[in-house]
Amino acid sequence: MATSRLSTCRYRDGEDMTGRSMRYAAGFRFALMVVMALTAGCGRERRSGVPTVAEPAGGSRSVAVTATEHPPHRLTTSDSANTTLPGGEATASELAATNALDPNALDPNALDPNALATAPPIPNSDDEPDSRSPLARKQFDGWSTPSVVLLVTGQQHGYIEPCGCTTLANQKGGLARRHTLVKKMTARGWPIIGLDAGNQVRRFGRQAEIKFHMTLEGLKTIGYQAIVLGADDLRLSVDELVAATVPLAGEATPFLCANAAVLDWSLMPDHKLIEQGGKKIGVTAIVGERWQEDVSRDDVLFKDPAEGLRSVMPKLQAANCDMLVLLAHTSVAESKKLAREFPQFHVVVSAGAPGDSTDPLYQPEVIDGTKAMFVQSGTKGMFAGVIGVFDEEETPLRYQRVPLDDTFKDSPEMLKLLKSYQNQLETVGLSGLGLRSVPHPSGNKFTGSEKCGECHTEAFASWEQTPHASATDSLANPVERAEIQRHFDPECLSCHVTGWNPKRFFPYTSGYLDLEKSIELHGNGCENCHGPGSAHVDAEEGTTAVDESTLEALRKSMRLPIDAAEKKCVECHDIDNSPDFFEKDAFQRYWKDVEHKGLD
Repeated sequence: MATSRLSTCRYRDGEDMTGRSMRYAAGFRFALMVVMALTAGCGRERRSGVPTVAEPAGGSRSVAVTATEHPPHRLTTSDSANTTLPGGEATASELAATNALDPNALDPNALDPNALATAPPIPNSDDEPDSRSPLARKQFDGWSTPSVVLLVTGQQHGYIEPCGCTTLANQKGGLARRHTLVKKMTARGWPIIGLDAGNQVRRFGRQAEIKFHMTLEGLKTIGYQAIVLGADDLRLSVDELVAATVPLAGEATPFLCANAAVLDWSLMPDHKLIEQGGKKIGVTAIVGERWQEDVSRDDVLFKDPAEGLRSVMPKLQAANCDMLVLLAHTSVAESKKLAREFPQFHVVVSAGAPGDSTDPLYQPEVIDGTKAMFVQSGTKGMFAGVIGVFDEEETPLRYQRVPLDDTFKDSPEMLKLLKSYQNQLETVGLSGLGLRSVPHPSGNKFTGSEKCGECHTEAFASWEQTPHASATDSLANPVERAEIQRHFDPECLSCHVTGWNPKRFFPYTSGYLDLEKSIELHGNGCENCHGPGSAHVDAEEGTTAVDESTLEALRKSMRLPIDAAEKKCVECHDIDNSPDFFEKDAFQRYWKDVEHKGLD
């Protein structure tokens, strides 16, 4: 049945998944033949010199979305800052005349410092603007029709949809909402260019590879035309990376990078020329030194970010672009350093790094000595940045940070894709994903909550009344997005069944494995917090002969002090899945709902 459901899943062009997979396989075999020819007899060093990079052909491409009418969404005043960037853009002739290697080639004084004086102060990303603040406006308030819109995202980290554990209304993000945002803008007649600063996944292994390919299909459907391979993406297998990034005949790859490539430099375009809305946008990208250190493998080639930009800048300038954009998969500090070194860029999008703000700021920054609008992508796909390009001398660029909350209805196309992803996980199975059961650190095995309830009747009765007891059923029979079952997804199972590691997404020996065969391990059961109880049960039932001190020691080992309970709770109730759990005194409030005593 799983195979049947999978085979009926079709892509937007009508091709079924089996056909698409065969085409990918054929394309991959061809790509490997090309690589073998290119690299035969040539030794590769990880930071070798710069071979000649073939310049991709420019051209326009329509955004692949359906322009349908949608009612205006509810106002979200806390995230609706409209921002304009003072100062004019450089004309195409000015860009062509600029020395790409001279950081002083653009006059810093071209940006009027007085123009920023009237702008409201930039709040911290954690601050909510007061309703009386100029920041509290409608989304795109005062915007006329832009010549083109840049949709900027990055650092999705595998969050293709909100978890939904605390209901979708309480969480932001997801491809289904992002697509709806694009549809709304397209319905206004706005030409859109999708740009992503990298890191579609956060782990490696078979599930991450399946998710990466699914995400790529989603980004293509939404209309992305320039994507960076982030450091986490570059940890995927070389086979998967080549299959995803090397285009099939007649198709163009959305991937680009000026200083990183998989297997061979000729397989990765160092820039793109995108024509949309009567504008020619030149885009390039880099992976920063901060992330290169984390990707240590011979089949991924790197060079210094500045070296890569020095190589690509003359190509961008020769193309007489109306605007230059840098996608910087690196820290804010390194992104700003590169922006100052290459002030020819009009827009710099930084993916950020640990220690940087996790949410994009309400307003962009203007970097001293440049005319660049500097924005951050944020993390986990919770926000989208929208940059409007206008034919206005005073305000050529405007920016809007858009929270992808439940005011955006789910895109049917993305829901279909999310369902096909879960179907693939079902077809592959846990063993196909490379998951193997490992012994619990205690050496004990899981017995199931009903076994606990034979003696702890009141505690068991209390547990049965909590959402923990129905956690597995919420995956098999979800209330929200009901058409998408998730009980084959290790990233969901780990907190919705008994006997899994909640943070590393693998089962323990004797833990849950199957909806039908592991009925006794349904729900987030007693042993997830108190530990597997086989030794305790065997001692109490007399299966194992123990003395009184050992019996008492086993009983004590199963007790969870209240001080330790909160730490155990946040293994699943983390900031992503249960944001309310981190409010002041939240644990005390939640504990009242699940409070239970020991032996009757």
